[in-house]
Amino acid sequence: MMLNAQSAASICDCRKEAEMNQKSTILYERLSREDGEDGVSNSILNQRKILEEYAERNNLIPYEHIQDDGYSGTNWNRPGWQKLIAEVEAGRVHTIVVKNLDRMGRDYLRVGLLFEQFSACSVRFIAISDGIDTFAGDDDFTPFRAILGEWYARDCSRKVKAVFKSKGQSGKPLTANLPYGFVKDPEDKTRWLIDECAASIVRRIFSMTIDGMGPFEIARMLTEEKVERPSFYMGSRGYGNHKSTYSEKNKFAWSCSTVTQILSKPEYCGHTVNFRSKRENFKTKKPTQIPEDEWLIFENTHPAIVSQEVWDTAKELRGTPRRTDTLGEANPLTGKIFCADCGEKLYNHRFRNPIVHKRSDGTTYTEKTPQDIYDCSTYKITKYKTGAECTPHHIRTAVVQDIILDILKRTSGYVREHEDEFVQRVRAQSEVRQGETAKSYQKQIAKNERRIAELEKIIRSLYEDKALGKIPEERYEDMSAGYLREQDELKQQTAAFQSELDAYNADSVRADKFIELVRQHINFETLTSGMVNEFISKIIVHEGSWTVDDDGGKGSRTQKVDVYLNYIGSFNVPDTRTAEEIEAERIADEQLQMRRKRNRGYARKAKEKRATKAAAEAEQIISETASDNPKPAA
Repeated sequence: MMLNAQSAASICDCRKEAEMNQKSTILYERLSREDGEDGVSNSILNQRKILEEYAERNNLIPYEHIQDDGYSGTNWNRPGWQKLIAEVEAGRVHTIVVKNLDRMGRDYLRVGLLFEQFSACSVRFIAISDGIDTFAGDDDFTPFRAILGEWYARDCSRKVKAVFKSKGQSGKPLTANLPYGFVKDPEDKTRWLIDECAASIVRRIFSMTIDGMGPFEIARMLTEEKVERPSFYMGSRGYGNHKSTYSEKNKFAWSCSTVTQILSKPEYCGHTVNFRSKRENFKTKKPTQIPEDEWLIFENTHPAIVSQEVWDTAKELRGTPRRTDTLGEANPLTGKIFCADCGEKLYNHRFRNPIVHKRSDGTTYTEKTPQDIYDCSTYKITKYKTGAECTPHHIRTAVVQDIILDILKRTSGYVREHEDEFVQRVRAQSEVRQGETAKSYQKQIAKNERRIAELEKIIRSLYEDKALGKIPEERYEDMSAGYLREQDELKQQTAAFQSELDAYNADSVRADKFIELVRQHINFETLTSGMVNEFISKIIVHEGSWTVDDDGGKGSRTQKVDVYLNYIGSFNVPDTRTAEEIEAERIADEQLQMRRKRNRGYARKAKEKRATKAAAEAEQIISETASDNPKPAA
């Protein structure tokens, strides 16, 4: 049976209506902090009410709500919006209704692409307040509304940046999540308090670093001891970046990067650090890291977990790699020993030197004796790459350790018994020798400042007299040039005096810091990695020289080593020994040198004896071989 055109059209309408009934209407709501004063009218509840009334009035049933509360319109990864797009692509949506166009988003390019996608999927889009309905035809003002929405987002971004910049430059912390070890004061959100439970772990991490342990080793130890990692510790207590993402599964899994981040934060010594990163524009969500020298740091703004000295020491140690070698440990002196001639670091060699021993039955066995020495890196390594020349500067690690321990014992003993004299000796290393000189400098600075102020008044008066015609131009120039010259000389002299006074006061501060460091250590009998890193700034090793014994053989080896201590540099401890003690030490040293000379003589004789014996054995072997193989007769 044939259908007429009217019947065919009615069947198509029925099918279309059936398909529409299988799809739903989505009422989409979005609200973010950028809405500002419009927050009341754009609230989620207000949007829901408006959308529901419109859907029921226009028979857009059934409908469902999808919302994004607290998401910016420049963020297109909103969970609600992603769900809406998934429904559209699955073909389960016939209409999308929003209050106004900017609820969908604030990027006019993306908005245009979305209109194309909705059209291709036969999805009707309605923005109630803007009068947009894609089934009613194109609206020429829709692109302009999208651009205005993006301009609004850009304007808000500029305002927020200006507020953050002003806040950051004033010294207030910009971070919303405090570093591990700190908590916010409940009464004042801008004030930081120390979380003692976490702070003890932070102090321990710095202490282990100063003791020579690396980040990987520290992380492994904390994991084995089942110490809660920072993300779990803070997240389980309701603050930090992981309040909803912390996992019970890996609550003790410390990583090397976590330890490194803790060691790199100046906040732990009481400083506020702002502008670590930035975003190129309001559309870019991924931050760009700013170089460390461009950070804005405000010192001593909150309680410190570790001192500045401890933080600086840990930072210096992290700058020098300390790798474990075949002996299973890292040398704490690495990075602190330098060559006196070329200035490069000394390279540490630790190996086992094989020694062949002979048993009573004639068989031999090899024993490996551990060796631990330092050589100039230019001589040992760099010369093959650059052709630079230097001498070995060979020195055993044990010798350097003995020298350091002796200096620390003598210096700490002198500090404890003669504290006032120690401070005066440190001060004496500066240009200002005595306190009376410092007082005279202060008086001269005050006198110069008064004279500079007087000269300023005189120069102004001269200029007024010249302007009023009381003195001629040539006379003004001669007089003002003399006064300006005197003023410049006084300023230069004042700056020089102030610089020397600053150095004098800095020497006092350095001496006090070293005294405090000595008080923190009770036992100087054994040299530890922590003592090396806390007390030693650098060690300069000179090339050694050999003496010649009376019999012409190689004698003893002498080598100069300069040890520079933190805060006070190279400090010569006064000799407080009595005449009897000096004489006793001289006699003991002579006896030691005589024993060493005898031992060297014995060693040379034994070597000569072994060489003679080896030569005789070789000659006997040659003669026996010759007798066993006589030459044939001619």
